[in-house]
Amino acid sequence: MSTSAKSLSGKSLFGQPRSVVPGFGITLGLTLTWLSLIVLLPLSALFIKTSEISFERFIAIVTSERTLHALQISFGLSLVAALVNMVFGLIVVWVLVRYDFPFKKVVDALIDIPFALPTAVAGIALTAMYAENGWIGSLLAPLGIRVAFTPLGILVALIFIGLPFVVRTVQPVLADLDKELEDASASLGASRSQTIWRVIVPSIWPALLTGFALAFARAVGEYGSVIFIAGNLPGISEIAPLLIVIRLEEFRYADATAIATVMLLASFFMLFVINRLQHWAERRGAR
Repeated sequence: MSTSAKSLSGKSLFGQPRSVVPGFGITLGLTLTWLSLIVLLPLSALFIKTSEISFERFIAIVTSERTLHALQISFGLSLVAALVNMVFGLIVVWVLVRYDFPFKKVVDALIDIPFALPTAVAGIALTAMYAENGWIGSLLAPLGIRVAFTPLGILVALIFIGLPFVVRTVQPVLADLDKELEDASASLGASRSQTIWRVIVPSIWPALLTGFALAFARAVGEYGSVIFIAGNLPGISEIAPLLIVIRLEEFRYADATAIATVMLLASFFMLFVINRLQHWAERRGAR
C-alpha cells in the first residue's frame, strides 16, 4: 500500500477515520465555538445570575403557589398537547403519504402555516374563533364549553403550534418505508392491525418520538399565541413564561431567573428521557 493510501486509511487526532475530504478539525472548532456563543454562554449566564440568591430564597420562589401552578400549567398542557399531536399528527402523515386526493398539495402546504405565522397573529386568530361570540366558540357555548380564556384555550394554542413538528418529522420516514414490507406481512397472514403495530409503528417510532420532543419543547416555551387566548389569570390560566415576564416588569430579577432555571432544568430532564427512549427504540428496531 502506498504512503498516500495509508494516510487516507489512517485515523485523525480524535480517533475518527480520515476522510478524503478534509475539514473535520476546523468544522468541529467552528461548531463548538458557535454552540458556545449561541447556547452555552446564555445558559451559563442564567445559572450564574441564579447563583446570586441564597438557596432558601430560591426554594421559596419556585415553591410559591403561583409559581407552582404556572409551571404545572406550562409543562402539563405542553405534555398533553405533544401527545395529542403525536396521535393526530401520525394520522395526518398517513393520509398525506398513503393516499391521493384533490388539493393534496394545498393541504400539505397548510401544515406549515404555524411555522410561518407570527405567534401573536395565531393567538388573535384562535381567540377570535374560540371566544363565546366566535365561529366555533358560539357553537360550544350552549354546551357549557368555554375555550377562550381558560386552560383549554391554552391547550388548543399549543396543539396548533406543535402539529407541524410531528408531521414534518414523521412524513419523510413513512414515505421511505418500503410498502413491500406491508405486503410481505399480509402474505404471511397478518391482519391490518398487526401489520400496523408490528411493522409500521416500530419503523417510524424513533421519528415519532423526535416529533413529540420537538412539539413538547416548542410548547413549553410558547408565549405569543398563548397569552391572547389564555386569559392570564393567576392560579387559573397563567403560564410560566408569562410569569417570568411579569417578574421582570416588576424588577424582581431573582424571581424571574429562578423560575427560568427550573423550566430549563425540567426541559433538559424531559428531553433527556425522550432521547433515551429514542435510542431504545432505534436499538430495538435494529434487531
